[in-house]
Amino acid sequence: MAHDLLERLRERLDDLNRSEYKVANVILDDPAAATSLSIASLAQAAGVSEPTVNRFCRNFGAKGYPDFKIKLAQSLAGGTPYVTRAVEPGDSATQYTQKIFGATIAALDEAQRQVDMAAVERMVDYLTQAKHIHFFGLGASGAVAQDAQHKFFRFNLPVMAYIDVLMQRMVAAACHTGDVVVIISYTGRTKELVDIARLARAAGAVVLGITAPDSPLADECTATLEVATPEDTDHYMPMTSRVIQLTLIDALATGVTLRRGEDFLPHLKKIKDSLRDTRFPLE
Repeated sequence: MAHDLLERLRERLDDLNRSEYKVANVILDDPAAATSLSIASLAQAAGVSEPTVNRFCRNFGAKGYPDFKIKLAQSLAGGTPYVTRAVEPGDSATQYTQKIFGATIAALDEAQRQVDMAAVERMVDYLTQAKHIHFFGLGASGAVAQDAQHKFFRFNLPVMAYIDVLMQRMVAAACHTGDVVVIISYTGRTKELVDIARLARAAGAVVLGITAPDSPLADECTATLEVATPEDTDHYMPMTSRVIQLTLIDALATGVTLRRGEDFLPHLKKIKDSLRDTRFPLE
């Protein structure tokens, strides 16, 4: 298991070849710092090649270096219940800050490798053609839905975010053909959101999901953007999963912007220019 990774590293030190031993020593010397190292930085610190680091990672059950960093971040601690698995209750500010940054960087790195670019293109297709866009999310995903509204309203079409279940149900039931509903859920197991996806599709809307693979929500969506992350939000506060969702929203918003073409840039400039008088000038 990921939680036993550091223990397995220590146990197998004497069995490693010379190059792998160097990699293990760098990691064990400061595991928290190691979670934020790139593969090139780790290889340089250990005095080995990058392929050696990759072989080392696979030797410990990881698919590659990004996957190894996630397992390493998870193994740093059993976690503080209802906070995060990445830290221990007695960690100092330096320790827990490094661990949180390390776990997030590693999770983003792995998520980027998982993203199906064809799925991104399909989602951008639907969003570009939408007459209305509704973003739905609950809890931490609700904040992501609101961030999506902040970005997508710039495209000169009606966009709203809803974080209340009753409003989501009513909006879903009132949808029409041409509406796009985007449901954001890390687990894809929230019963209300699965029901809402069914309601929206029955009303004629396209339903897009940013959610977990093979989840009940994914089964109800027209199309999905799926990323599996190792965060257990049943027991811990959502952290890395929320950052990944925000990054996916940024990618989709960028895709829609590019589809609109250069003729749309004056509209975006007008919105940016409207903010100038609200800020003190740079000195």
